[in-house]
Amino acid sequence: MRWESVYVAGTGAWLPEPFPARAAVEAGEYDPEQFEADGLLTVRIAGEDVAPPDMAVQAATTALKRSRIDAETVRLLLHNYVWFQGQTMWPVASYVADHAVHRGVPAFEVKQECNAAVSSLELAARHLSTEPGAAAAVLTTADRFAEPLIHRWSAEAGLVYGDGGTALVLSNRAGFARVVSTATRADNRMEALARGAGLTPLPTDEPYDHAARFAHYMRAQGNIREASERLIAMVMGAVDDALTDADTRREDLAWAVIPTGGRSKMQWQAEQLLGVPAERTTWEFGRRTGHLGAGDQFAALNDLAERGELHPGDRVLMLSAGPGTASCAVLEITEQPAWAVPAALPQEPQS
Repeated sequence: MRWESVYVAGTGAWLPEPFPARAAVEAGEYDPEQFEADGLLTVRIAGEDVAPPDMAVQAATTALKRSRIDAETVRLLLHNYVWFQGQTMWPVASYVADHAVHRGVPAFEVKQECNAAVSSLELAARHLSTEPGAAAAVLTTADRFAEPLIHRWSAEAGLVYGDGGTALVLSNRAGFARVVSTATRADNRMEALARGAGLTPLPTDEPYDHAARFAHYMRAQGNIREASERLIAMVMGAVDDALTDADTRREDLAWAVIPTGGRSKMQWQAEQLLGVPAERTTWEFGRRTGHLGAGDQFAALNDLAERGELHPGDRVLMLSAGPGTASCAVLEITEQPAWAVPAALPQEPQS
């Protein structure tokens, strides 16, 4: 889908202090061989006194301030997450909206695993395109992955979970980046990759184990090649659709904002799926945060904006995918964000 009047007006992120990945190896929490293969430097780990919705509130407050948009013009808030938000049977999106925007904005949750944030951008773009007057939408993500139900260093091979909140403000009037196009592809049968042995009548206290769920899928389906081909087709379809609608070639991309995983996942995404070199991806940022659930893309775009890496005329691709859907967005930078403060990435931490 091509858009003519949807803009990114503000970005924000709340990230806790980085924890050295090597220290987790020394503590026996992170497999040494996996550490070497992943190439992660630090992971953001929040304290027990910080709840995910408050991370989202902090990020949204920052994004709204930077956007210079009157909160009264916000017509929609979409909150995205993967894991527990601090309470059960509770409208978390309304909490974020009330504390970061205003009490009257309609607020809803988007829960589509790691694809939630970019897909929510597409949903918000559709909403804003129908507004006759000046209108904005706030998109937030937040997650905190904690023991004993999440073993962040070992729950999923090639991926380490990090904590944090992120936000984007969209406007139908102006911003530092124009949303040129978005696209979503679906293969709903891929949900079986994450379902495991089946459904349970009540929540359990068993830790999340991606490997066990995938192993069950393989025993039941027995064809990893077919699963890989279907996943690739879904992701590539979304990328191709978005690039075609944006009249943009892969070689025209200044940046590819990708999900955060270990080095092998990054190389597969950058080289095989997107055909862009690693230095034009957000890998260097991601290897210092870990996988932020639904928030990788918003956090990385915020980092590019803050470090002055976005320049007028740049085309930026944002990609996300989960078991069942994949979404892509192409942005065109129209001006350098006013809050940009060029700075180098931090050096590798010493344990």
